[in-house]
Amino acid sequence: MTRSGFVIANLFRRRTRTILTLLSVIMAFLLFGLLQSVNHIFNAGADFVGATRLMVQARVSFTSPLPVSMVPKLEAVPGVARVAYSQWFGGVWQENTPLFVFAIDPLRYRDVYPEYLMPDAQWQEFAHTRTAMIAGRQLANQYGWKIGQKIPISSNIYPQKNGSKAWAFDLVGIFDGKDEDWKKRTNVAFINHDYFDEANQFGKGRTNFFILELTDGNRAEAVSRTVDAMFENSPDETKTQTEKDFNLGFVKQVGDIGLIVRWILFAVFFTLLLVVGNTMAQSVRERVPELAVLKTLGFTDGSVLGFVLAEAVALCLFGGLLGLLLATTLGAMVEKGTGGQFALRLDVSVWLIGIAAIVLMSIAVGLLPALRARRLRIVDALAGR
Repeated sequence: MTRSGFVIANLFRRRTRTILTLLSVIMAFLLFGLLQSVNHIFNAGADFVGATRLMVQARVSFTSPLPVSMVPKLEAVPGVARVAYSQWFGGVWQENTPLFVFAIDPLRYRDVYPEYLMPDAQWQEFAHTRTAMIAGRQLANQYGWKIGQKIPISSNIYPQKNGSKAWAFDLVGIFDGKDEDWKKRTNVAFINHDYFDEANQFGKGRTNFFILELTDGNRAEAVSRTVDAMFENSPDETKTQTEKDFNLGFVKQVGDIGLIVRWILFAVFFTLLLVVGNTMAQSVRERVPELAVLKTLGFTDGSVLGFVLAEAVALCLFGGLLGLLLATTLGAMVEKGTGGQFALRLDVSVWLIGIAAIVLMSIAVGLLPALRARRLRIVDALAGR
């Protein structure tokens, strides 16, 4: 029998126990892979956004509206090339499917976000049709929307003046992203702000936030200070930040995702250490006489230590890699099932962290039993002491 065969045979001498432990390792790394992917989406998903854009919101919260009349003042700030604005609509498709829908000024938004690509004729129709809507490629593909359709969308926030929350928009364009990163962000729809502002029940001339296109990204900090100082001690105090920080702040309205993920993983892996460590300790304890025989036959203390440590490595390596592989497969299925809107994929960094966790766990659960086997005295072991 080869050394590897010997290690595998020892692992499965208590087949039920080993299989249950292996399933625990698989599930732990499956959860690890999926949670790390979620964490990556929320914390690193905005790394590629433009470095020359700032977001201006109300100082209290982005849900507090600001007057659209601030646009000329913002455009007059040195270093600001163009200003767009956006209003969260709170769209709902059919019964209860939430949509990302924003009310915007079409031509201003087009200037500030050149990463969204759409034929000029469709942009012009969007700008000049009050009931117009444009949809991202992902969103349109997911629901089978076609240009020319009348799209009924409800709002869970803004009723019309007649009290109805049922809105209808004419789909005049479908936009795409300039590259793979921006193509993933085409799961949104935009409506004409002028029409929304006129038809909604809650007043006019307000928006949630402004987007400032800068002439030079290096002036972002100075422009931020200038804007916030301009509206300080006014009824409309502002908070200006980079686009990435704004996106992360938007996500963290539901909580610190990274902290939540870390605590969940800590609990999972701490429990896993106890389970696998107990399995390895029992395995060595049951084989004390056999390990003594191995030493009697000429195997060195280092060889016996290597056998026990190899069992721990094999158990953690096989279970960990299988768990990460399952997480990768499941993530791809989720991404496909959501039409690409939830890109739950394991990148190289997640795999590297997972492999490092496998190595550390193997050492943590296998080292103490291996050292015990190494220090084992033949006479005491065979005598049952």
